[in-house]
Amino acid sequence: MDHRLIEMLVCPLCKGPLTLLREGELPALACRADRLAFPIRDGIPLMLESEAKPWDPEAPTPPVELAP
Repeated sequence: MDHRLIEMLVCPLCKGPLTLLREGELPALACRADRLAFPIRDGIPLMLESEAKPWDPEAPTPPVELAP
């Protein structure tokens, strides 16, 4: 997924920044404020609340940092 696109996307619930996660089976975009991870399938982020999964930002696997 293009990092420029990720930088433009915001959480659909709180409009906060998202963090790219690459853990588990599918990559995801996570919102720290809402503690939700939105999956990325076939390169397309699914930014629907019904598709989001709970996410613990304190988990041992660190997120992938995006370059400015």
